Formats: sequence, C-alpha cells, structure tokens
Amino acid sequence: MKDKNNMIFGLSSEDKRRLLDKVKRKKSQPAKDNLIRNNTASFDGINHDYYQFDKFPEYKQIQIQKLAAEKLNIAIPYFKIHDGLAKNVTTINGIEYINYASYDYINLSGHPNVDNAAIDAIRRYGTTVSASRPVSGERPIHQELEQQLSEIHNTESSLLFVSGHAANVTTIGCLFGHKDLIIHDSLIHNSIIQGAILSGAKRLSFPHNDMELLDKILQDIRGNYEKVLIVIEGLYSMEGDIPDLPKIVDIKQKYTALLMVDEAHSIGVVGETGMGICEHFGIQSDHVDITMGTLSKSLVSCGGYISGNKELIEILKYNAPGFVFSVGMPPSSVASALEAIKILKKEPERVRILRDKSLMFYNLVKASNLDTGTCSGYSIIPVITGNSLQAVNLSNKLFERGINVQPIISPAVEERAARLRFFISSAHTRKQIEDTVNILKEEQSSSTVGSIKKLFK
Repeated sequence: MKDKNNMIFGLSSEDKRRLLDKVKRKKSQPAKDNLIRNNTASFDGINHDYYQFDKFPEYKQIQIQKLAAEKLNIAIPYFKIHDGLAKNVTTINGIEYINYASYDYINLSGHPNVDNAAIDAIRRYGTTVSASRPVSGERPIHQELEQQLSEIHNTESSLLFVSGHAANVTTIGCLFGHKDLIIHDSLIHNSIIQGAILSGAKRLSFPHNDMELLDKILQDIRGNYEKVLIVIEGLYSMEGDIPDLPKIVDIKQKYTALLMVDEAHSIGVVGETGMGICEHFGIQSDHVDITMGTLSKSLVSCGGYISGNKELIEILKYNAPGFVFSVGMPPSSVASALEAIKILKKEPERVRILRDKSLMFYNLVKASNLDTGTCSGYSIIPVITGNSLQAVNLSNKLFERGINVQPIISPAVEERAARLRFFISSAHTRKQIEDTVNILKEEQSSSTVGSIKKLFK
C-alpha cells in the first residue's frame, strides 16, 4: 500500500527510497571543499545531518522531485520568468501565452490610475516609511486605506500589515494561547495553521464545509477551553467554493465562539459589488469577529489587513509582533490599493463581468466531463488530475500550446487531489476561454504518463 504522507509525483515510499539512493550516489563525488567539510569530525559527536543544509530532509525532498522530473523528461513548471505585465495574457521568453496564473481578477493590474497613484505616492513619501509605524510615525495614506477597508467590510476599524500571510500568523499568535482552541476548515490556508502553531492553542480541523461535524465537535469539547476561534475562508483558494456563512454564524453564536473569515480571494469576486462573503449572504458584518484580507489579489498591490471592532484593532496595534516589529507598508503599495478600491466602487460591473467569465469557463469544463471537485464557478477553477505527475505533465502540455497554468501537487494538496488551478480574470475573452477548454480537453484525454520503472534504469 502506498503511504500518502510520503508521496511525490505519485511515487510510493519504496520508490521514493530508491530515488533517494540515486540522489546520494549523485552526490558521492562532491567538490573538494565539501569533502573536507564532510570528513571533518563532528563536534561532540553531533551528526552532520543537524548542521548541513544539504543533509536536511527538506533539501533531499527537493532533489527527489528534480530527479524524478529529470528521469521522466518533465520540465519543472515553476518560477517562469515573465517579460512584463502578467494579465489575461503574458509574455514568457518572448512568447505570448494565455495566462491563468494571476490573481488579477477584476483587471486592475497595470491600470493607469493605479500606476499613477503609486508613482505620486513615491514622489511625496519615498519608497519606504523606514521603520514600523509606532516608531516612524503615521502617513495619512495608511489611515485612509484602513478607513476604506473598514467601509468595505462595514467594521469599526482596520489595520494594515506588510504581508497577508504575516497578518494571519501574527494576529492568531497574538490573540490566543494554550488554554484556547482554534478550529478551522481542513482546507484552510497555511498561514492560519502557522498562526495556530505559534499561539500554542489546541488546533483541530473539521472536514471541508462540513457544518454538522463542526457543530458536533464543539458540542463535545467547547467547555474544555476558554477562547474558541472558528476560521474559514470566504472563497477557498484551492477548491474555488464558498462556505455556508449563515450556518457558521449560527454555530459561532450557539457555542459563544469567535469567528474569523479569510477574505483574501473573495474581495472583488464574491458579493454583488465584490465586497465579500457577508455581502453575498446579506450577513451583518458584526457577526464576523475578525475579517482578514489581502491587497495582492483584486486590489493589485501587496500586503494584508485585519478588520473588526475598535477593541480588536487596538489590541493588535500595540501587541501584534508582525505589526509592532515590522516596517510599515510602502507608500506606493498603500496608494495603489487605495486607487483600486476607488475603481472597484465606481465600476462594480467589473465584478459582474468576472462572474460571467468564470461561469463560462466553469460550465465549459464541466460539459467536457473534467473533474472540478466542489468548485462553485467563481474566479478559481480547479481541474483535478488525480496525481501530481499527471498534473505537472498536463501543465507542460498546455504550456507547449500557449497556455500558462500552474499545477498544484502534493503536499500542497493530497496526492489524489493534484490539479491544475485556473485563475479567471474579467479580461479573459470568450475566445481565450473556449480555446483553452478545447485544448485542455484534448490534452487531458490524450495525455499518458510512461511507466515509472524508467526512473530506475
């Protein structure tokens, strides 16, 4: 039986061990300086596995991946170099591709108003605020953006962070401790998990969007903890579906828990005017205790934020290490996000166009009998291949035919759930979508992967 925890490109633990032996043999004739280092006696008997990076299991795993790809003659599809602006089309090594590897959902990346706002901010404030905001002082544009984000979410206050990932990690790490419980959807973003680990709280997950089991778990154990935090996403970045927010709000109130919603992918996408999942369901924003979002998707900037009541933001402003001990957001990033919000509010039709294009892509893929999992037809459309090797192979086949889409493989998802993940933009044309699905269908049906036995010849 294959060990799913040790899978790479669909290989079993035994196959992986044999590949590792090959990695070791390839490194059996190291450079002279490495020979000296490797033959030096370890201090106090400490094994060199503990202080040489090339002995770390994480490095060995990368080498196994590379060797597997080399033996199967499969190009590694990551870290492609784009020659310029990456929108619905992009240029890589001088060749134009239809692009599905961009978060530019509502087509604001490169918008002249956004670019000019960033340039004007640099001219006024420079490229950096030079220190954390408590130390370097405030800039009016930071406060203006925080006010705009509060208006989007109908909350009392908001706080900017230089990274969306850091916003989740430092917020959860700051607010919760070892007497508390953090329970999250099984498909939650890595940043939530890292924040829970940092906090020292007990961490549990419930099956994706399974509200009944969430209720049952809290019924059994709520009384064992002080603070309890439920964490979900507004639009799941791997599945492309949304949670039943009204049901989760009922559960949160029933068990006097706190609710955090990660709206990273749902702003600009979900809701009639793109204001997120509360707008979509008509839920009062105060039913969500902590709203998190990023500026790097629809708002075409960089950074993250937390939005909620004024007490929450006051706690974070003076206690969250990721804010207190980190430099403030660059003025250009703040200004570009501000301008993006202004455009989104002025031109809500961008959200409708995105929804139409996404549904078009989704319906064509479904009609082609391709597996989209639990996808709801928003801006993220997965096509599940069933194993990592097939996902990488299919990605490369599409690239050869002028389509840039990235594979998501184990351990980012379960091996059986490896997939291509298409990000749809309102800028994609009907022809681009139709051509893409036709090519995808052809390559998926004709794609065959050679026997892994040739790995060991």
